[in-house]
Amino acid sequence: MSDGRRAIAARVSGNVQGVGFRWFVRREASGLGVAGWVANLPDGSVEVMAEGSDAAVEALLDALREGPPGAWVRDVAVADRPPTGSMDSFEIRVGHHRGD
Repeated sequence: MSDGRRAIAARVSGNVQGVGFRWFVRREASGLGVAGWVANLPDGSVEVMAEGSDAAVEALLDALREGPPGAWVRDVAVADRPPTGSMDSFEIRVGHHRGD
């Protein structure tokens, strides 16, 4: 977490697929100036990779813990990663999912 930047990998579990969670995350991240991606995982959880200022990433984590209407977040497991500066936008990755 040098120079005020932070990168994280997060796995969000609960009722987080089929409720617009990925779109919610992209909207929140983009509004905060956080780069990265979000994807549904086969086990029903959602994976988020994010990088931005310390404050923006913390605000995104707060949003992940709350989720959009219709979602129920049971847990957000977070692992810090070294910031790379290689991402410049936030995208939804298509993969295994029950839909949005």
